[in-house]
Amino acid sequence: MSIFSHPEFDQHEQVNFFHDQETGLKAIIAVHNSNRGPALGGCRMWQYGSDAEALTDVLRLSKGMTYKSALANLDLGGGKSVIIGNPREHKSEALLEMMGRALESLSGRYIAAEDSGTSVPDLQVMARYTDYVAGITERTGIDGLPCNGDPSPATAYGTFVGLKAAVAHKFGTQDLTGLRVAIQGVGNVGFRLAKHLHEAGAELIVSDIYPAFVERAVNGLGATAVAADAILAQEVDVVAPCALGATINDQSLTLMKAKVIAGAANNQLEHAAHDQQVRDAGILYAPDFAINAGGIIDIFYERTGHTPDKVRTHIETIGDTLAEIFKRSDASGEGTGVIANRLAEERFIR
Repeated sequence: MSIFSHPEFDQHEQVNFFHDQETGLKAIIAVHNSNRGPALGGCRMWQYGSDAEALTDVLRLSKGMTYKSALANLDLGGGKSVIIGNPREHKSEALLEMMGRALESLSGRYIAAEDSGTSVPDLQVMARYTDYVAGITERTGIDGLPCNGDPSPATAYGTFVGLKAAVAHKFGTQDLTGLRVAIQGVGNVGFRLAKHLHEAGAELIVSDIYPAFVERAVNGLGATAVAADAILAQEVDVVAPCALGATINDQSLTLMKAKVIAGAANNQLEHAAHDQQVRDAGILYAPDFAINAGGIIDIFYERTGHTPDKVRTHIETIGDTLAEIFKRSDASGEGTGVIANRLAEERFIR
């Protein structure tokens, strides 16, 4: 299949493929749009089922970053990178260094941050060969604690703010006491979201492909564990997808009992048509690129100078943005994703 006829191509400005036989690096870097500024987005490492699956993922994620930054009113474009391989088996210092060289070859058109399968220390290794990485600076985080650059706390807080906005719109209350929330994925972001919800009085049901993450939530937050393939079918008020994308699909929608979808995962809808299907089913969907923008906001301010209060204040505008999206969706009858896309496009299309 030609890249240009790929169903997820969507006028990408640049798609780059990198391979290094010695280190085993197989990577794709995609730049979707740079009208508002340099493309910034996470570097994901994952054991994809095929190269085609990796390409589809990076194209969808790259486009999502364009919309996310525009909707968050940041002077950034959208891009993403993926490294094909199991991060627990194939990651090496030499491979990460070679990825840094690949980033450097784009001369700043794309800036990488951490994502699924990569960490701040991984980005610091890449930084030996490039300046075009972000989220690695030692600073004070939005919670007042020392931070090594990890944007996870900001992403989780923004998702919490957005979830509250969705609950307020759907159920007419800001009080989360007794709210039942099913969290799909309790890694760096999902666990922090779970902590915010626990402190707000919510009841938690969790799943993850890694048993240790589930145990941490059960033992530390009093969560109830369920099988990964059952998490979206729980009798809950809210489902919060915080793992990989495309989990909101024909199958899961037939099983879903929640009335709100509000989570941190990227590309939660398997197909664009699911946006309207979710609305027609009476479920309020907080578009992922609107609700999970806390991390990119945090990283933006890291590169431009910030104070934790300034970052936190900007992140809290996520709730206002979602409230406007929900209001417009109610007025027009269109899905919330369509409305969010329209708002973003007004800000980056020239």
